[in-house]
Amino acid sequence: MIDALFGSKTRVKLLHLFLNNPGKSFYVREITRMIDEQINSVRRELSNMLAVGIITSDTADNKLYYEINQRYEYYVPFRSIFADEPIQPAVATKSGSHSWRSLLTGLPGIRLGLIAGVLVKDSASTVDVLLVGDIPATKLKNVMKQIEKSESRALNYSVMTYDEFYYRLSVRDKFITEITSSRYEVLVDSENILKMQ
Repeated sequence: MIDALFGSKTRVKLLHLFLNNPGKSFYVREITRMIDEQINSVRRELSNMLAVGIITSDTADNKLYYEINQRYEYYVPFRSIFADEPIQPAVATKSGSHSWRSLLTGLPGIRLGLIAGVLVKDSASTVDVLLVGDIPATKLKNVMKQIEKSESRALNYSVMTYDEFYYRLSVRDKFITEITSSRYEVLVDSENILKMQ
């Protein structure tokens, strides 16, 4: 039934392979062995999937490697269809935000916290979480792991000291501007620094 819906048995097998191995890349001959399909149909489907943006490619050791694009717009719904282990949807609150917000806002030493990228609808930012303050690295790592598990994808996050952020904001640093010029949500801004801009 899924084959009929997605138009190709090879495509279904590829989606199954990639969505069960996020963060892992494969080259063409390896893929053909793993899914037991003809190399020409695999190449054709990889080309189609690349054009749509659901996978990405990269060259290493004179081989072209493919992997799932975790920043693809429909990554989470596809993962819930094709992943062997069912994923738990993120819990929404009344404001439409996620239950993990309190994990970020509760981090010790946080003075500013923004979410953007894949966590905010229509955000073009490549950074998903920006945190400012003296935040303990181990604590942060644990919180980000929980959020990534909740979102079923890897997230790009950045941490900096308050002085560094203040300086970069004041000189209109490209990295900060890329985040603040796109759609984002403020979780914490204890000094109201963004309102001063």
